[in-house]
Amino acid sequence: MLLLSLQPNVFEMKIITTLLLPIIFFQFAWSQQLTIAQIKTNLENAPNPIAYTRDVLKKQYKIDTIIVLNSTHFSGLADSLAYHGKIKKVYGPYQKKMLVQVLAKLPNTFTRISQIFIDTSIFTRRIADSLANSIVERIQTGAASFEDMAQTYSMGGEGATKGDLGWVARGAIIPQMDKEIAKRKKGDVFKIWTKAGVHILKKTSDAKQDTGFALILRVII
Repeated sequence: MLLLSLQPNVFEMKIITTLLLPIIFFQFAWSQQLTIAQIKTNLENAPNPIAYTRDVLKKQYKIDTIIVLNSTHFSGLADSLAYHGKIKKVYGPYQKKMLVQVLAKLPNTFTRISQIFIDTSIFTRRIADSLANSIVERIQTGAASFEDMAQTYSMGGEGATKGDLGWVARGAIIPQMDKEIAKRKKGDVFKIWTKAGVHILKKTSDAKQDTGFALILRVII
């Protein structure tokens, strides 16, 4: 009578070990909670950060397209990171619960402009027009600088920056202003009317290409 051995032989042990080791290692790896620093490093090194977040980290995430409207003055953290952040770099955590990674960037056209704004809710249109003509004439003849006139007369909050609006993205301002600025050359001073009042504008610098859009991954940790 033959008895079947209940003890696995050496060959069987090798097979069992080969099959079980990856499972044991995987369970051990995930039993060790990743630190924030490790998550950031793994995201930066991942070929596909979105897939890594979804399938490996199993964290909630959101993908946003951020528009940079002004490369000199930023409205908040999102556009500041979109402009200054490096592609693949992970920033944060913010509010102790969110990491932000810059996935990609695209360019837009930016022009540096300055403004003196005269509000027609304060002055009549006739007085505002007369004042605007006087300001433009004084600037063009060299009797006064644009910066001095902005500090004295502008009602749009530009007094603190001497009229400087910074590098403004194409499409970020009123279309008629955008169109007129594109036609002008560096140093031109001119006025444009809108429903709010009269805008005296100066094209401070020629247009240039710069970061205008960024694809951002937000990971909830």
